[in-house]
Amino acid sequence: MPRSEFDLIATLFAPLARSKGALGLRDDVALLAPRPGHELVLTTDAIIAGVDFFPNDPPDTIAKKALRVNLSDLAAKGAEPLGYLLTLALPKRVNEAWLRAFTRGLEADQKVFGITLLGGDLSSTRGPLTISVTAFGHVERGKAILRSGAKPGDLVFVSGSLGDSGAGLAALLAKKRTSKFIARYRVPEPRMALGLALSGVAHAAIDVSDGLLADLGHIADVSNVRIEVDAARVPTSHEVVAAVTVGDDYEIAFTAPKSKRAQVLALARKVRVTISEIGRVTKGSGVVLRDAHGKDITPRRKGWQHF
Repeated sequence: MPRSEFDLIATLFAPLARSKGALGLRDDVALLAPRPGHELVLTTDAIIAGVDFFPNDPPDTIAKKALRVNLSDLAAKGAEPLGYLLTLALPKRVNEAWLRAFTRGLEADQKVFGITLLGGDLSSTRGPLTISVTAFGHVERGKAILRSGAKPGDLVFVSGSLGDSGAGLAALLAKKRTSKFIARYRVPEPRMALGLALSGVAHAAIDVSDGLLADLGHIADVSNVRIEVDAARVPTSHEVVAAVTVGDDYEIAFTAPKSKRAQVLALARKVRVTISEIGRVTKGSGVVLRDAHGKDITPRRKGWQHF
């Protein structure tokens, strides 16, 4: 990295910080206020070379993934995104040409999602490239869709198709560069419009990052309920057990009362996202995967484990 931290910030990152609250990236802080009657929603995720992406992935796709996995968290809460903080820990191999391509990816997604850079930090590391994003959004006061709202009798739904990202990862590991699923692994699609539409409809929601069963298990734990998933109804073109455990899909899984079924299907058409009814919420605890005969086929490993 031939130039100083402050030169790089002024040249490459300050042009991304268009909000007045970012103060031109010339201070140690940003100033941010939610809309009247709204609450701030904050989330943070880091992605690491060799763990969450391949070191030789295109820089613009790495930037988009780092941003989008955070926006997916906001979407699952029904929040509208405002902006983000970015922290980069850069190994020596990362040069200015790489950073320019990386910031072009951020610029493109800022236009797509209507957000701006608010600040962050640049540092060096002897370890792998590490990218941390903290995203900010807002939601009408008291309307955030939390993990804790699932109720016995709710239906369970999920957006999109599961397992595509895992298939993309498998293709890259096998050096099959022509797989149509690689793009799903490299650049997820946060369901922002769906998340906003679910406000007042869904009782609980989560984005599918660690695997469908693992993430529904988080809802079950926090809501003190049992979630039963019908394997035959899981939307996937892949082997079902793998699709519900592999993770990195960034779809939205949610529960809603039976009385809202028609409304859920209607909003799916409105936001042009496929939504599948895949199970139910009952009394009890944990998450169960059942086959067409009602047999428990829950795998021992329900999803990605960070440790």
